Amino acid sequence: MPYLEMIMCKPASFILFLLMFCACHNKQPADLILHKGKVYTVDSVFSIAQAFAVKDGKILAVGSNEHILNNYESANVVDAHQMPVYPGFIDAHAHFLGYGRGLFEVNLYDCKDWDEAVERVEAFAKEHPGEQWIRGRGWDQNKWPDHAYPDNVELSKLFPDKPVLLQRVDGHAAIANAKALELAHVTAGQKIEGGEVETKDGKLTGILIDNAVELITKIIHPASKADYEKWLLAAQKNCFAQGLTTITDCGLMYNDIEMIDTLQQQGKLQMRMYVMLADDTANFRRYLPKGPYKTDKLFVKGIKAYADGALGSRGACLLAPYSDKPGWNGFLLSPASHFDSLAQMLVNTDFQLCTHAIGDSGNRVVLTVYNKYLKGKNDKRWRIEHAQVVNENDFGLFGKTSVIPSVQPTHATSDMYWLMDRLGAGTFGPNVRMLCSYAYKQLLQQNSWLPLGTDFPVEDISPIKTFYAAVFRKDAKGFPAGGFQMENALTREQALRGITIWAAKADFLEKEVGSIEVGKKADFVIMDKDLMKVGEGEILKAKVIATYVGEKRVY
Repeated sequence: MPYLEMIMCKPASFILFLLMFCACHNKQPADLILHKGKVYTVDSVFSIAQAFAVKDGKILAVGSNEHILNNYESANVVDAHQMPVYPGFIDAHAHFLGYGRGLFEVNLYDCKDWDEAVERVEAFAKEHPGEQWIRGRGWDQNKWPDHAYPDNVELSKLFPDKPVLLQRVDGHAAIANAKALELAHVTAGQKIEGGEVETKDGKLTGILIDNAVELITKIIHPASKADYEKWLLAAQKNCFAQGLTTITDCGLMYNDIEMIDTLQQQGKLQMRMYVMLADDTANFRRYLPKGPYKTDKLFVKGIKAYADGALGSRGACLLAPYSDKPGWNGFLLSPASHFDSLAQMLVNTDFQLCTHAIGDSGNRVVLTVYNKYLKGKNDKRWRIEHAQVVNENDFGLFGKTSVIPSVQPTHATSDMYWLMDRLGAGTFGPNVRMLCSYAYKQLLQQNSWLPLGTDFPVEDISPIKTFYAAVFRKDAKGFPAGGFQMENALTREQALRGITIWAAKADFLEKEVGSIEVGKKADFVIMDKDLMKVGEGEILKAKVIATYVGEKRVY
C-alpha cells in the first residue's frame, strides 16, 4: 500500500500526533527561550515583542509567544509572567573600579556634618586596625549647615601616626591629615597647576582640590591582584543587582585594564566593560601603536581627559565668576594647548577622545578644540563628559561636528539644591547660566541621541534613578514637586534609549548590545514594574527580578 494511503487509513488522532511529532522535530535548538514577557526591544521603531530565543549567547529570534515556541526548543525556558523585559542597562559614564575600591573604605556619603564624618573614620579604624592608610569618600560640605570646607585638625589629633585621605563626593577635592601631608611633602604655599593646596593663616588645612589630590594618591602603595579581584567582583555583584550589564569605566591605567582583562578571561568577571584610558603618556606608549583592544567583554578605545573640576568644589571653569565667590572663575586642569595637542594626536587614530568639561568656559575650550580638528559631521563620536554648564551660544558646536554630550541626570537633581548659589548671577544675567545648565533636551537635539550615565560612585549606581531623574527631573525624595527646569526633561522612551542603545552607541557597541535584536548579545533584565507605563510614584519602587548576560543568569 502506498505510504500516503497508509496515512489516510489511520485515525485522525494518529495523524494529528504525527504532524505534531514532525513539527516538534523541525524546531531549532536554542540555549534559552523567554516567553510571556512584555519585551521592550528598543530597536529603531521601539517595537514590543513577547518572546525571544537565545543561542550561543546571542539573540536567535524575536517575536510572539507562538512564533518562538512553535519554531524553537530549549531545556531552559523562562516564563516572564507578563513582566517587562528590557535590554541590559548600560552606564555610559562611571568609575567601576573606583566604586569597587570604595566599598572597602570609609563610607562618608550623606554625613550630616563633619563631626559625623570623623566619627565614621574612627569606627572604620577600629574595625580595620591593620590598614596602612585610612581612605574614604563621599563627604559633601554643601549638605552641611555651614556649607564650609572642614579642616584636618581633628583627624591629625586622632591619627598622628597613620595617614588619612578622605575624598569629597565628586572626587575633585579631598582632605588629608597631617601625617599624609608630611609623607607627600606637601607644604603651605605650594603651587600646582590645575589644583589648589588650601591654607588658612599660613597653615595647611588639609583641603586639596583637583590636581593637588594627586600629591597624596601617587604615594599610596599599589593595589595587589587580590585587591583588584575583591573590588571588581564586589562592584559587579551590586551592578548586576541593578540590571546593569555593561559599564563604561572612565580613566584607567594600563595595569588596571590588565587586571580586568585577566579576571574576565578567567571567567570571574562577567561584566562587559568599555574602558577609557587615563590621559597619561604610559598609556599612550602602550596602546596607541597597536590600536584599540577588543575581547568579548572588554573594549579599550577611549581616552579620558579632564578640562576642569566640579561645581560642588568650585573647580569647574566658568566664563563669569561664581556667584558665591566673587572674582573666582575656577580653573582648567591643564592649559588649553594640552587639549589641542591631544586632539591633534588622536584625530587620525581609531581612539575616541572623551573630555570631562563641566563649566561653560571648560566646555567652550573643549568644543573649540574639537571643532578645529573634526571639521564637520563625522562618526568619530568624540565626547564631552558631563557638559553641565554650556553657554547659550555654544550648544550648536556639539551638533556641528557630531560631538557627543555624555550626561548624568542625577547630577542635576543632586546639584539643584545649591546650584543657584553658584550660578545664579553673572555677566549673562541672573538666570541664563542656570537655564543653560543640565540642559539635556537641548543637548539631545544636537545629534538626536544622548547617552546617559551616573558617574558612580559620585551618584548612586541605579539606572532606574537615572531614568527617573531624566524624565521627572526630581531626586529620590520626589523633590521638587514640579521638577527641576522641566523644559529639559526627556521622554520615557528617550530615557530608556539613553540607558540602553544610546549608551551602547557612545561606546561603539550598538551592533553588539543595547537592544534585543537578532544577532546581538543576549543581555537583558526582567523587572516587576513597567517603567514606560506605571505612575511616577511607582518607578523608584521598581525591582529587578533577574539579570542575564548571554544566556547566563547573573542575578
